[in-house]
Amino acid sequence: MPRPSIRPADPATAAATGTLPDPLSFQLLNEVGIIGQLSGNLAGRLLAPALNLSQFTLLNHFARLGGERPLVQLAGAMQVTKAAMTNTVARLQAKGLLQVRPDPADGRSKLVSLTAAGLAARQAAVARLGQGLAPMQGVVDEAALTDALAVLRQLRQWFDQHR
Repeated sequence: MPRPSIRPADPATAAATGTLPDPLSFQLLNEVGIIGQLSGNLAGRLLAPALNLSQFTLLNHFARLGGERPLVQLAGAMQVTKAAMTNTVARLQAKGLLQVRPDPADGRSKLVSLTAAGLAARQAAVARLGQGLAPMQGVVDEAALTDALAVLRQLRQWFDQHR
């Protein structure tokens, strides 16, 4: 089966082949998506066996924002089903990394919070990720990474506001 034709992202290639380049915003999100897949796979390997990527992501969410969150709010924030979040929370609770208690304002709901052990596990995971990702800093200098981070944060905020 022949491979489908892909529009060149490079303007010089586009001019040579007579095709229009993909819109810049698409090119950016395409790269971010590919990086997300590749980095998620690497992170999963670096985190194992202590945590999987969704468990780390949830611990990181609490470490960044603090406080207590209803289970349904966590599912919305992570854009997963309530059942998937319940499973992730239960596994982290069994490890002593999250605390779950009934919501006094709504008896049907549960409130979830990070334990001290959960914060320590997150910190250890970040250290493992930092070691595993250290070679990346040889590809792009620190100033470029800092600039890219500022742009990515702006984009994250825009996407968060436009869910």
